[in-house]
Amino acid sequence: MFKFLKDVVAGSTAGVKDLPYNIGEPYSSAWGSWTHSRGTSKVDGSPVSIFSLTGSNAGDGRIAAARNGVKRLRTVRHPNILSFLHSTEAEVIDGSSTKLTIYIVTEPVMPLAEKIKELGLQGTQRDEYYAWGLHRIAKAVSFLNNDCKLVHGNVCLASVVVTNTLDWKLHAFDVLSEFDGNNASTGPMLQYDWLIASQYKPIELEKSDWTTIRKSPPWAIDSWGLGCFIYELFSGLKLSKTEELRNTASLPKSLLPDYQRLLGSTPSRRLNPSKLVENCEFFQNKLVDTIHFMEILNLKDSVEKDTFFRKLPTLAEQLPREIVLKKLLPLLASALEFGSAAAPALTPLLKIGAWLSPEEFNMKVLPTLVKLFASNDRAIRVGLLQHIDQYGDAFTAQVVDEQVYPHIATGFSDTSAFLRELTLKSMLVLAPKLSQRTLSGSFLKYLSKLQVDEEPAIRTNTTILLGNLASHLNEGTRKRVLINAFTVRALRDTFSPARGAGIMALCATSSYYDAQEIAARILPNVVVLLIDPDSDVRSKAFQAVEQFLQIVKQFHEKTNAGDSTELSSSGISSLPDNGSILGWAMSSLSIKGKPTDHTPHLSASSSAPNISAVPNASSDVQSTGLVRASSTADMADQPAPESPTSTATDGWSELDNGIIAEDHANDKDGWDDFLPLEEESNPSPALASIQAAQKRPVAQTKPQVSNMRPKATTHSIKNEDEDLWGSIAAPPPKVKPSATAIDDDDPWAAIAAPPPTTRAKPLAAGRSRGSKPAAAPKLGAQRINRTSSSGV
Repeated sequence: MFKFLKDVVAGSTAGVKDLPYNIGEPYSSAWGSWTHSRGTSKVDGSPVSIFSLTGSNAGDGRIAAARNGVKRLRTVRHPNILSFLHSTEAEVIDGSSTKLTIYIVTEPVMPLAEKIKELGLQGTQRDEYYAWGLHRIAKAVSFLNNDCKLVHGNVCLASVVVTNTLDWKLHAFDVLSEFDGNNASTGPMLQYDWLIASQYKPIELEKSDWTTIRKSPPWAIDSWGLGCFIYELFSGLKLSKTEELRNTASLPKSLLPDYQRLLGSTPSRRLNPSKLVENCEFFQNKLVDTIHFMEILNLKDSVEKDTFFRKLPTLAEQLPREIVLKKLLPLLASALEFGSAAAPALTPLLKIGAWLSPEEFNMKVLPTLVKLFASNDRAIRVGLLQHIDQYGDAFTAQVVDEQVYPHIATGFSDTSAFLRELTLKSMLVLAPKLSQRTLSGSFLKYLSKLQVDEEPAIRTNTTILLGNLASHLNEGTRKRVLINAFTVRALRDTFSPARGAGIMALCATSSYYDAQEIAARILPNVVVLLIDPDSDVRSKAFQAVEQFLQIVKQFHEKTNAGDSTELSSSGISSLPDNGSILGWAMSSLSIKGKPTDHTPHLSASSSAPNISAVPNASSDVQSTGLVRASSTADMADQPAPESPTSTATDGWSELDNGIIAEDHANDKDGWDDFLPLEEESNPSPALASIQAAQKRPVAQTKPQVSNMRPKATTHSIKNEDEDLWGSIAAPPPKVKPSATAIDDDDPWAAIAAPPPTTRAKPLAAGRSRGSKPAAAPKLGAQRINRTSSSGV
């Protein structure tokens, strides 16, 4: 315990070898007899400042004053006073004499005079920075004089240092003493006043008039020192004699009245530093107000915060760049990280962060952004996703996979359609950094759900995103997912831009399909769209058919040439339209703007849809409301399959189950889902032959048979299809075909032109099995009624 108290008062007596810091290069200037050196911690290498003073022996007056400075610096704490870390004393034997050195370790700082030269500020920016720094020093002096009843004694340019965040801090406490105004003694109040240079002493201190000093207010001596500091600061010269204080040519006019009151000849009438802080007109500028607002942010209401942060991006451009980066940016990051700042603070944080080098951005901004992804504030998440393209590339793959994606993934199932769409678009930047396990697992399941989202724009963008991320999937996943996602779902969407996106995605990923898949699974689905009601979809379908026919033709030519190796796609680089298709998908997902600017552009007419294969197509965007309106028009005017939003599934079958079942091979290739037709219980030989021929291209692993199936088997297959694809599949006919109604219940009706309106209603109404027997008697009764009435 005694050793601990001794260390508190006088510091540790261990030698310099035991100092847990490395002493580096010294600065060119320091206060008094001290040497100010750079240093680093031996533990973690963090930077520090090391002040050292050497005396001839323990009885040296400078050593006693230095010990007083160590004690005072250790015990006085204030944001504008230098932070103490460690101290020690070391004895060095030099020949026959012994020298004593005192070391003080503090936060890393540098002399103010050197920092001013380094910054090189001029004009208004210089005055704003000086005002901010002087405001800090005046607050520190006011704290010592008014709150602690202490007298610093030697406030000057040399007693001020600057931190890495450009904060000015007061130090040099060797002369610091208590103010004993109630003491009637005539002895010295400042024990080490002989350390103060004569040009910095006020008149009463120069005369050692201690009686007048004790009758004066506690701030009298330090107010004079503040005046000397102001002169040295603005003149750029070290004060050499007291008479130089009369030269006020370099001082700002708004500061001159207060400067004169600080240097008043009557000690009792000198300006209190606290009044200087509160009333000085010179301190009323943009930089001081901005930093002061950030420091008391917790005391502001939400309206004041929103107003401030919306103006801050513009204001930051007018402030000194170094101060904004080193002082304002850390304050912004800290406010966001600890919740005192709202979502609007993200915009200035990212704008200011863009001025940093990539290394500094990763160190100062990126850790804050990673923590913000865990925020439950929806506005914060929207802001992060809207600006993902500004910082997403800086994330490492490990950070994205382990820290960012788990929080972003919650947005896929958010109740807000706008947030779901922003989450979807952000994955264009982040998905390439995900591991294959995450990509093939939860990520594709989320995309599968979004492909049947109630918002048509989200369904469209999901198809586009999947097409762009196909290259990042492994080959097995591509085989299982792409064709099912693009043909069974996208090409059968009720929203025409979604169908167009499906065609474009197929074309952009054509290099991943072999000739067998193109001929059996892709072309049959694309050919149907050659007669699509939307002209843009038709044009894209014609281009896609030409592209895939070219691939199949090349396979045919190579096969005929005798090469038994199966020819896969020739690659999209050799096809003229692929560049514009892929480019459109990328630019569409990269558009950033207001919340209403994040949905694909839709024209009022179907002749100008969202998805364009023209290389120079415009990428203008409109609101989701316009997308919904256009979707409604498409569904009302165009014959299309039932909306995918009513499906009960959330994946592309095998992604949900995790394996590919052999007995579901027909479901995997999309054809059974595309044509889930019940077979006639007793088909004629001719019809059975036709059906077998139609199903032959699909049934590659399990041939179709024309044998009669019991009702229970048919019902089981029907339920299986509904579980896998839901309303994506074509609706099966509800009335069993008869020998006289083969044309009406054609097996291709799911992709053929729609039947007349009068026949569609009974089919829709008779979805359940219980309604089937009642359909025939109803029609028969109507014919009997018409016959009987005409007979009368």
